[in-house]
Amino acid sequence: MDSEFVFGVTGILHTMRKNERDINPIIRSDYPDPDVIRVGDTYYMISTTMHFMPGGVILRSYDLVNWEIASYIFDTLDDSPDERLELESTNYAGGMWAGSLRYHDGLFHAVFISHFSEKTYLFTAKDVCDKWEKHTIDGYFHDPSLFFDDDGRKYIIYGNTEIYLTELSDDLSGPKEGGIHRIILVDNTERILGYEGSHFYKINGKYYLFVINWPKDEFTRRTESCFVSDSIDGEFRGGVVLSDDRGFFGQGVAQGGIVDTPGGKWYSVMFQDSGAVGRMPVLCPITFKDGFPVFGVNGRVPNDFEVASSRPYYRYEPLNISDDFVKEDPSSDDYSQIKKQWQWNHVPDRELFYLRPEGGLTVRTGKLCSNLTHAPNTLTQRMIYPRCEAEVTVDASALKNGDRAGICALQGCYGYLAVTKELGVYYLIKVVRNLTSEPHKVGVAVDFMPGDIVEKIRLKESTVTLCLKANFEELTDKLDFYYLKDNKYVRIGDTHQLKFRLDHFAGARFGLFLYATEETGGEATFTKFVFRS
Repeated sequence: MDSEFVFGVTGILHTMRKNERDINPIIRSDYPDPDVIRVGDTYYMISTTMHFMPGGVILRSYDLVNWEIASYIFDTLDDSPDERLELESTNYAGGMWAGSLRYHDGLFHAVFISHFSEKTYLFTAKDVCDKWEKHTIDGYFHDPSLFFDDDGRKYIIYGNTEIYLTELSDDLSGPKEGGIHRIILVDNTERILGYEGSHFYKINGKYYLFVINWPKDEFTRRTESCFVSDSIDGEFRGGVVLSDDRGFFGQGVAQGGIVDTPGGKWYSVMFQDSGAVGRMPVLCPITFKDGFPVFGVNGRVPNDFEVASSRPYYRYEPLNISDDFVKEDPSSDDYSQIKKQWQWNHVPDRELFYLRPEGGLTVRTGKLCSNLTHAPNTLTQRMIYPRCEAEVTVDASALKNGDRAGICALQGCYGYLAVTKELGVYYLIKVVRNLTSEPHKVGVAVDFMPGDIVEKIRLKESTVTLCLKANFEELTDKLDFYYLKDNKYVRIGDTHQLKFRLDHFAGARFGLFLYATEETGGEATFTKFVFRS
């Protein structure tokens, strides 16, 4: 059995049922490609963060239902021009993908690839909240799963359509010379998506491979499959273990790992596509019959089941927050003082923002931008299903002509409200970008295409409170725009259609932004950010 499954339990176990809160989705935001382990009484989850920084989010839980952000693995991955939004380069849908999280010999190991650099990264730490040490593994291993066997040998399992098992050197720097390298699974069926998203385990002497695929059949949805072998070099046999959309528009629950509880029960954490809000984690109980996993009840994710907490009185930090941007240490200019519920869109420029001692986030422009998706230092939080809204007050008194400062729904089909300055006069503008053609593959950039100004209102003051309201219920994926006038919110124009697309491959987020179109050196200050769901 893998080392993360052999620790004892601490604390008091109690059960929590669906009538205390809706179990699924366990997180109603974009946390895709989950991989979950348990160390002692604590569960840890890694999730894809792509172009958002800091990256490689690690979540923590004591019951598999409630989660909080424990840490991030890195502040920047390669510090490349793409990651820094340097000139017109971007890293959308690049960065950190589909991590594998393992605990072995007193170390946490996180392995993942970058879609753009085509490298495989290995980060290690003694504690998830410590600084992670960066390494690379020689080779490009798509959707990898790191595996430590009982005999001390180490492997990486990876691939798309053809799934490979490759033995690694003792230091994990690359394939072991003369070691095992074999194809353990091939998808020969008609499919939309071949086998990928590998998760590999050893349980009670048997080897288990879990993968996602999307067959062309009457269901036409993502499914979860499992294949089992009695030995590392044996034949893996199995098939589909879950084909269920939870009654949600044919969006199959799939791709994720399994984990056991201190009490010996098993669960899987997978994700479900949920429209523009992104891909949300779903929890499913598992039993074993004749050494093979049985997912849910009658092949479905149940609506009501028990989970246990090892720390029933623990108070979790929220995954989303309102923020006054008050510095904890007024003498420090360390940007990590930005609370961990926030992530920057790409690597931030530390020289171009600061937290004010009295509260407030001030951002300064350092380059000219063609549109929102090239704006450095855009600060984001994930949106929440089924509805959420955010408001912020923008002090635009230090803008330069042509600057735009405001709040956005960040994705390929973005929409935003911004204060802009033209010949010394302040205006409120509503900008949307409608993209009709779908990119043919992940990460295809459409970021040179500007949005359209669809509303423009002259302002009497340079400070204004703006608000966005998002509705994702039943795949509605709508965004509405408001600003505060005479202490009342006034709606601006029509609803904007959001959409999950392959160009960014991420759920919509609220973002606070400033960018320059004519000259650099302007500033905007954001205060009184309020998040509601």
